[in-house]
Amino acid sequence: MTDLSKRSLMKVAALTALASAALIGCGKKEEVAPAPAPAPAVAEAPKAAPLKIAFAYVGPVGDGGWTFAHDNGRKAVEKEFGDKVVTSFVENVPESADAERVIRDLAGQGNKLIFGTTFGYMEPMLKVAPDFKDVKFEHATGYKTAENLRTYDSRTYEGAYMAGVIAGSMTKSNKLGIVASIPIPEVIRNINSFTMGAQSVNPKVTTSVVWVNGWFDPPKETEAATSLINGGADVLFQNTDSSAVLQTAEKLGKRAFGWDSDMTAYGPKAHLGSAVINWAPYYIKATKDALEGTWSTGGVWWGVKEGAIDMVSVAADVPAEVKAKVDTIRAGLKDGSFSIWKGPIVGQDGKEVLAKDVVADDKFLGGVKFYVKGVEGKVPN
Repeated sequence: MTDLSKRSLMKVAALTALASAALIGCGKKEEVAPAPAPAPAVAEAPKAAPLKIAFAYVGPVGDGGWTFAHDNGRKAVEKEFGDKVVTSFVENVPESADAERVIRDLAGQGNKLIFGTTFGYMEPMLKVAPDFKDVKFEHATGYKTAENLRTYDSRTYEGAYMAGVIAGSMTKSNKLGIVASIPIPEVIRNINSFTMGAQSVNPKVTTSVVWVNGWFDPPKETEAATSLINGGADVLFQNTDSSAVLQTAEKLGKRAFGWDSDMTAYGPKAHLGSAVINWAPYYIKATKDALEGTWSTGGVWWGVKEGAIDMVSVAADVPAEVKAKVDTIRAGLKDGSFSIWKGPIVGQDGKEVLAKDVVADDKFLGGVKFYVKGVEGKVPN
């Protein structure tokens, strides 16, 4: 065997050895690392239960006035907060022992925010509140508070004054009539404000008042309106809850105003305008306070400035200059440059009740128990 042959055989052997080693290496299995365990699922936080809110109404939702306006506010809360709240209401709750029973029942049903929407619920709510410390109670038009009871009101006298300006401009007999509910400062203040508004454009006007001693009593309201018209009044105003006064004026060919809500549809020919309350801004604020834990006791009194009061749907035949005057008053009430109760103001007996340039504060306004000059009759005891 030649040296070349030997070298060739040695080369082949070496290549064979390398191939075998490669095959052995390829045949070795690598250990596969175990797959990582899946991350534990994050549990969703339980959804907060909706805030249960209840409203106690003194009249029916369909009264077209006071209760209708409150219920519009309730609906605004539902629209604003969606599934964060659940609302309910009880209508026709009398201002009597029944009010305490109903309010106590609403608290027992798990409502954590309860609105009592009339003056006569004040004492019943004061009795119930201490027994339900975790419930927030809100009382409309009252003046007594507790740790978990606050009051709220609308400056309805601002709407009454604007109505008076229109009435004083539109009357032909210079005799105005008012159908009044219950002789509390709120109502007496509205009678006076209406009269002062009328006198600001027509010093000759006088105002007659018939009391029906109730908030919602269409037959009595109709009877009172008829009596005023028969006595010579050609423009009527009201501080009652139904549309009966406006409907009576429509029937008898006189003029009148809507109150608390826009009542145009109830007497389109008689309707001069509606002094309306918008409860939505306050109800939304109160609900937000409760949801965010910022609710506190006290008292709130809102008017034109806060968007709670307005004069709407003024009749087409009201002169342009009168509408402009109402617009000016509205703007002044909104920016604080105009005050309705600014002296000199004289009482029915001729004595000065507010000195020249003195602006009545809320304490004074909350205690009005007298008629101003121009209102006929006596304030009931």
